[in-house]
Amino acid sequence: MKVSAQVQNSYGEHHALISTNGNTRSISIPPKLTGLGSSASGGELLFLALATCYCNDIYREADKRGIRVERVDVEVNGDFGGPGDPASNIIFRAKVIADAPEAEIEELMRHTDTVAEIQNTLRAATTVTLIEVESVSAAK
Repeated sequence: MKVSAQVQNSYGEHHALISTNGNTRSISIPPKLTGLGSSASGGELLFLALATCYCNDIYREADKRGIRVERVDVEVNGDFGGPGDPASNIIFRAKVIADAPEAEIEELMRHTDTVAEIQNTLRAATTVTLIEVESVSAAK
């Protein structure tokens, strides 16, 4: 599965695109009130990625087990220090309502935590590499 994300930002405009295997979609995120940058921080979006991954994976793993899930609630919290500091103290809590005994739902939830790709990516401290920069002067 090939996944990508793209941001295009200029004064008063912010466009966020996501793509999986060539299926590209736009996500509505307005610019900052100052006009430059995104109104959502990278940390917020990282935590949203953790919550979204766990939510989606609950449905995937439940389907494999024949469990019908009615609702998933996920909340992710953590801390960021100063500029350049990585996140710390990342925790999440989840609630799943499903048509199964509570013990089976809890086992599903614990198993899902072991196969959630975004969680496992952060736990593995994956390398992120800047491979290209392009600068264009707007000076006249």
